[in-house]
Amino acid sequence: MYIRNAIFCSYLLFLLDDIASVSAGKIKREFNVQGQAAERVFLAVIPSVLAMNLTAESHRIPLSDGNSIPLLGLGTYGDPRTTPKGKALECVKLAIDVGYRHFDGALVYFNEHEVGQAIREKIADGSVRREDIFYCGKLWNTFHPPELVRPALERTLKALKLDYVDLYIVELPMAFKPGMEFYPKDENGKYIYHQTDLCATWEALEACKDAGLVRSLGVSNFNHRQLELLLNKPGLKHKPVSNQVECHPYFTQPKLLEYCRQNDIVIVGYCPIGSSRDASWVNVTSPPLLEDKLLVSIGKKYNKSSAQVALRFNVQRGVVVIPKSFSPERITHNFQIFDFSLTEEEMKGIEDLNKNIRFVELLMWSDHPEYPFHDEF
Repeated sequence: MYIRNAIFCSYLLFLLDDIASVSAGKIKREFNVQGQAAERVFLAVIPSVLAMNLTAESHRIPLSDGNSIPLLGLGTYGDPRTTPKGKALECVKLAIDVGYRHFDGALVYFNEHEVGQAIREKIADGSVRREDIFYCGKLWNTFHPPELVRPALERTLKALKLDYVDLYIVELPMAFKPGMEFYPKDENGKYIYHQTDLCATWEALEACKDAGLVRSLGVSNFNHRQLELLLNKPGLKHKPVSNQVECHPYFTQPKLLEYCRQNDIVIVGYCPIGSSRDASWVNVTSPPLLEDKLLVSIGKKYNKSSAQVALRFNVQRGVVVIPKSFSPERITHNFQIFDFSLTEEEMKGIEDLNKNIRFVELLMWSDHPEYPFHDEF
């Protein structure tokens, strides 16, 4: 899959201006390549183009709706019970100074007001413009009924004090009982689910995009069957541009990645450098990713850490990564992946580390009719 002909890739870039403009559609126009052949050229060329053209200042890739997304972002989740007030504010401001422009948040993180304040303060001091920033928000499970979708998005916008978000995604394909509780349970402690109609929810999201409240629409934790449901929806106005899923060298998602590429859907990878070892929600039977001997060995070659190698692996194959950290040192460290590139052999070696084991299984909801991880991909 990785093109060896650097001259061809350079020529492609010359014709297509920059990586954020590359798409199968543009390849069809520029090279007179039709149908699935254009898709194959696009999918084959992208990894090599990325390897040649990524910089700290310019690492956006195209979305199918004409917008673009930075390949590296900062995840902003922090346990609200233990994260000090002001921590998200402080870290997002630092991240902008470091060079981050992509921030991944959610209403259920309970810190969107801090993230928004950080963004607004850095806009006010001239560090960035609003159009430089890419913010992703999420529709939580209790807001799936169509009449609740826009109010949920408006809560995010009110917390951020921004006029729009760049990407708004369905966080999980599983509806919970609407109400004040984000995690509704009955008297026996069992989660209370709600009838899930993903197509109806999607139509309400399309209306939000048409109203200018969000630039792009996507999903998270959807399997290919659930994606197919949306893609085949009668009257579909706006395709999902992204699918945010777990993705790292121990869980490379080859089949889902291929399916999404065929349908112009960008994969956004969470837990790109593994996860915490919190047994309450993490599969601790999977070995710690960052101790992997191959990742450590490759890192030594480039004077990089195993974490930086894991991040570079995904961005070099066109997978967006959103490592989460409230450590100033790690925030800076994770951004330093644009001054080296992996060889074709190294990429293949890391791909071969795949164990098809999730860190995040969400087993507490495995009895939900739309639990996504029963399917192969």
